Amino acid sequence: MENLLTIFDIAGIFVFAVSGALAAIRNGMDLFGIIVLALMPAVGGGTLRDLMLDQPVFWIEGTQTIWIALGAALITFVGARYLDGKRLKWLAWADAIGLSLFCVVGAEKALGVSGSMLVATMMGVVTGVAGGIIRDVICNEIPFVMKRGEIYATAAFFGAGAFCLLVYVGVSGPIALWLAMLGAFLMRAGGIVKGWTLPQALH
Repeated sequence: MENLLTIFDIAGIFVFAVSGALAAIRNGMDLFGIIVLALMPAVGGGTLRDLMLDQPVFWIEGTQTIWIALGAALITFVGARYLDGKRLKWLAWADAIGLSLFCVVGAEKALGVSGSMLVATMMGVVTGVAGGIIRDVICNEIPFVMKRGEIYATAAFFGAGAFCLLVYVGVSGPIALWLAMLGAFLMRAGGIVKGWTLPQALH
């Protein structure tokens, strides 16, 4: 379980950093801007979660997180020329993977700290979406989570809630992590590929 959480965490940090770097490149930022923006989604959600749970901030306890994000930023900087014209598409998918991984990692940590399924679900959503919000605001763009009808925070809520529910009914931790992550990813993928949206109030 601990090893799987570490893998999920590293993978989430990497792909979210890639999403930040791609957003920076799309907005014409230099290398410093790319590095800074890569760090925002990689550590932003987890930082807010840890502060709200009154826990040591994860990237201060272990700086390997920063190195992973820096590595992802540099790889994206070098490889961006090969993604010309497809950066928005790659950004959306990197963001979807990061969202799916972080919402369950955040829920697992919060569940262990608080023991509350509701708190854990909310912290899973915070972990999954807060960093992307920071990234998009810095780029002066409407965050994914605020776009009308966008399946985004809903996917994080589903993944975090599903993890808590699966653990509650006795599903083993690793299986719960995989199933919840996959559910969140498929829901977000449906929004990207099929244009799934939430229902809106009638006027």
